[in-house]
Amino acid sequence: MSGHSKWETIKRQKGANDAKRGAIFTKLGNQIAVAARGGIDPNINSALALAIEKAKAANMPGANIQRAIDRVADKNAAVMEEIAYEGYGPGGVGIIIETATDNRNRTLPEVKTALTKNGGTMADSGSVVFQFTRKGVIRVVAAGEEALLTVLDAGAEDAVEEDGEIIVYTEMKDLAKVRSALLEQGMKVVVAELQYVPNAEVVVDDPETARKLLKVLDALDDIDDVTSVHTNADITADVA
Repeated sequence: MSGHSKWETIKRQKGANDAKRGAIFTKLGNQIAVAARGGIDPNINSALALAIEKAKAANMPGANIQRAIDRVADKNAAVMEEIAYEGYGPGGVGIIIETATDNRNRTLPEVKTALTKNGGTMADSGSVVFQFTRKGVIRVVAAGEEALLTVLDAGAEDAVEEDGEIIVYTEMKDLAKVRSALLEQGMKVVVAELQYVPNAEVVVDDPETARKLLKVLDALDDIDDVTSVHTNADITADVA
């Protein structure tokens, strides 16, 4: 399984900047609210525990986290739902857009506009997702062969060392179990979440195509209801 592309690095940097503006907190709050529908106790609801962990990693205040959880009990609050949209970007790369929304009539047009205005197109349901596999992905602050062996012994399916971290891949059902095993080994888990991992990557080595693609991905990521954007693009072009 290959490492993350330039888009993954850009997303991470962008997320750090967005956190200063509070934009990322809206996205994280929506994810927590959706996860909390399965139970408000993170000790029992592993999806909620993972969403809270991700929020804490982004320095989301505890009061914000609790407000997001409390939305489940608020009879007047709109019900949040998870919807994934599919599309194509410049160069024919596949894109999956995960959203958490209380109004799909607002979210769909926003996603469609972000795609079409920037050189992408919407795709029929199922026409893109088959190019991906839903996996657990864990980022661990560690490096070296010994750390890789520890990760694999914890039940990981695969692991890749990258930029001072180890990207751990698991089966969907094993995400929470592997995360717990890594924590028990004293490893620092930055993020543990489900992602759409491409089965094969499409190399984007043309700078102009890469710039156009990043513009599409950035526009999608800027939508408040969008919680995550995945692509099978391996952006190797220099876009500086």
